Amino acid sequence: MKRARWVPRSLFLGAGVMAGLSGCVTKGDVQQVQDDIALFKAETARRDSARAAQLTQVIQLQQRVMDSLTTSRTAVGQLRGDLASDLYNIQQQLVQLQELTGQSQQRLSELRTQLEARGEQISSAAPGDTSGQVTTTSSASADQMYEASLAQLRRGSTSTARQGLREMLRTYPTSERAGDALYFIGQSFAAENPDSAAAYYDQVVQRYPASSRAGSALYNLGLVAERRKETRKAREAYQRVVQKYPQSDEAALARDRLKALGR
Repeated sequence: MKRARWVPRSLFLGAGVMAGLSGCVTKGDVQQVQDDIALFKAETARRDSARAAQLTQVIQLQQRVMDSLTTSRTAVGQLRGDLASDLYNIQQQLVQLQELTGQSQQRLSELRTQLEARGEQISSAAPGDTSGQVTTTSSASADQMYEASLAQLRRGSTSTARQGLREMLRTYPTSERAGDALYFIGQSFAAENPDSAAAYYDQVVQRYPASSRAGSALYNLGLVAERRKETRKAREAYQRVVQKYPQSDEAALARDRLKALGR
């Protein structure tokens, strides 16, 4: 009978432990751990993707803000350029207006000098040789001053026009244009000083009732009185227009005003 071989006790213990471990850890446990690891990786990847998307949105928003700032800066720069250009144009227009005003005043002064020189020539000439020439030259010269002044009034240069018309009246008080000149001096005051305007309109009515401007002057006197709430004076002025200048355009306007005032 053979004798049994001796085996170290530690081997038996190791084998027992291994057998115990083999009995405790199953394939299901291993699969569960693998599934947990995969789930963790997927969750981590999802969170990283969400963070990446948020970061992309932040970057895009930042870019839009930068683009908006760039656009705003460009618009502000363009606006500044436009304002500078407009300011330059306004300055140029002011310079041109000053030049035109200066030229107009110079022109009126030249006309005045020419007229005075012609007057001296006429005075020194023989009466028999110049009787017909005085009327022609005076009429033409008065017309020149009147037209030049009226052109200034149309351009809005009321002060220059007023000066020219007054000079014409001083030089040629008996001119056929005298009534017209007084009327347009009144017109030059209409916006800034109605009282002065009314004074000139009244001169036209009193001194030049046959003038083509007399009806207009009388109608304007009615308007001034109406604006002052002087209804009786306004009504009287309108009635005079209708009676004295029944065929004029102002007569039709006066009739309308009388209806509005209730006669």
